[in-house]
Amino acid sequence: MRRLILTENITLDGVIDASGGWFGPGGSDPDADESDILEELKRQMAEEQALLLGRVTFEELRGYWPAHAGEPDGIGDHLNAVPKYVVSRTLGDPAWANTTVLRGRVEDEVRALKAGAGGPIGMTGSVTLARTLTAAGLIDEYRLFVYPVVLGGGARLFPDGTALPRLEPVQTERFRSGVVLLRYRVGRG
Repeated sequence: MRRLILTENITLDGVIDASGGWFGPGGSDPDADESDILEELKRQMAEEQALLLGRVTFEELRGYWPAHAGEPDGIGDHLNAVPKYVVSRTLGDPAWANTTVLRGRVEDEVRALKAGAGGPIGMTGSVTLARTLTAAGLIDEYRLFVYPVVLGGGARLFPDGTALPRLEPVQTERFRSGVVLLRYRVGRG
């Protein structure tokens, strides 16, 4: 069975909603050296053989990354080539190569995707989808890039009342910018 790995950029107070301007496609601070974070992201992307997204995040990525193919960091090339699955009942033509729209019941679609052939499935952003799949127990690993920012409000990954199974720590890594990667696998016992 394929693993579903959720990677999120998150504030110290648990906010993953980037609408407050604290995070963008190039990171949080244009003057910060985040090359070590970029290298870690590229390593993670290389292991993921598919990408699962909610419609809003898909449209944000589709509006940015196709125009960044051929850049030295390789992120645009990877995102253009990787099989992408977008959960939506309203999206028409996805207009991005290698994209499949999943229109059925979310939990059933993701279970079927995980049961299929292939390696790990990455997921990022997509707060509503992340919460739905967390509640359904379908996420196998959480990779949280914690930024030293406190917003005091915004959409949180784990809203009040969220219950998770035991999380097993896998990795903790501090980057030059002060960002910390916290990586957890979901305990199945």
